[in-house]
Amino acid sequence: MSIPLMPNESLPKVELISEIKRLRKEKNAVILAHYYQDPEIQDIADFVGDSLDLSRKAAATDADIIVFCGVRFMAEVAKIISPSKTVILPDMEAGCSLEDSCPPDEFIKFREKYPEHLCLTYINCSADIKAMSDIIVTSSNAEHILNQLPKDQKIMMAPDRHLGAYLSKKTGREMIFWPGSCIVHEQFSEKELIKLKASHPDAPVTAHPECPETILRHADHVGSTSSILKFVIENPAKKFLVATEPGIIHQMQKSAPDKKFIGAPGADGNCNCNQCPFMALNTLEKLYKCLNTLQPEIKVDEITRIKALAPLNKMLEMSPSISSNKNPSAGRAF
Repeated sequence: MSIPLMPNESLPKVELISEIKRLRKEKNAVILAHYYQDPEIQDIADFVGDSLDLSRKAAATDADIIVFCGVRFMAEVAKIISPSKTVILPDMEAGCSLEDSCPPDEFIKFREKYPEHLCLTYINCSADIKAMSDIIVTSSNAEHILNQLPKDQKIMMAPDRHLGAYLSKKTGREMIFWPGSCIVHEQFSEKELIKLKASHPDAPVTAHPECPETILRHADHVGSTSSILKFVIENPAKKFLVATEPGIIHQMQKSAPDKKFIGAPGADGNCNCNQCPFMALNTLEKLYKCLNTLQPEIKVDEITRIKALAPLNKMLEMSPSISSNKNPSAGRAF
């Protein structure tokens, strides 16, 4: 029998983890954790990874309930892909600055200004924005998809202007960008990164393409969180500078314990300001509560879901195959 928490009450950590594991089994739930989640949540999850890959893994299980420890748009994707499953999020306030930067009523007007443009939309957006898009992309597959489009096809990209600029530079394609950005990746300081590089000249710099060009120009490897993780594991260097949300460093340390990982600094010379405030809203206590009550639940109306599913399916048709990696410290396999 579950032990409900009263307001302002918390269980000892060992007991809390035990209760989460018991509820997961009792309710036939799968727990997903994005790389940017707190290490304690990553370690209790069934799968840890990028947002889309997590949703696909959950869809392939026989779980009745998906607990998405990430942010709201990620949980929406899980619901769009798995409409028959109950999808819950530990904290409904766990949003995304990119999603917030692209309100649907303004995006409609933006699209209407460019009727001849194909709309590539980064997955970091709401279900409503996905429903207005032609093809959804991720930081892992965007370049691959872009290269398949006819050279004379006019393209717009939303909501991340930095990812768009990076792709435009790599492919030589001209695009119109929605002026959105990630508050986390904009916090990195070029000046402080240069100082850090001077102190660690043997450390390759890894960066997420949501970073501004001022950061990307110093990177030895630019890629999605899973791509960055793969790079630091396979690269022979013993030290790395990491320009993305520092939650990913937990998986780096687990996968390559003999290597050192240093978070890229913000303007004040440290990387504390680069922790995503939205990801941080999810906690073990909230994970327990949402499993116990099955609230808050993610809802996507059916008309929006079907419209949003079309550009997601288009992306999957045009994407390279995605490997399946289970969290090595997960509680169970499906």
